[in-house]
Amino acid sequence: MAYQIIIKRSAEKELDALSARTRTRLVGHLLTLQVNPRPVGIKKLQGEDGFRLRVGDYRILYTIDDHMKLVTIFAIGHRREVYR
Repeated sequence: MAYQIIIKRSAEKELDALSARTRTRLVGHLLTLQVNPRPVGIKKLQGEDGFRLRVGDYRILYTIDDHMKLVTIFAIGHRREVYR
């Protein structure tokens, strides 16, 4: 069964601020999280719940709720800014 993806409003604004080409790449990776929320290459975040997915110089930060089959995206941004 596929996971449902929820994008928080703050992450949605960050995604909208990016160029169309970058946004398209990131959305493609977001959609793959529906099928497999733990793809090869993700890392657990230190000091908080969540995972990070690398897409070039950009990062997608999210949490996974296996019981509810839910992936919540809480931050999207450039690697130098997204962890702040």
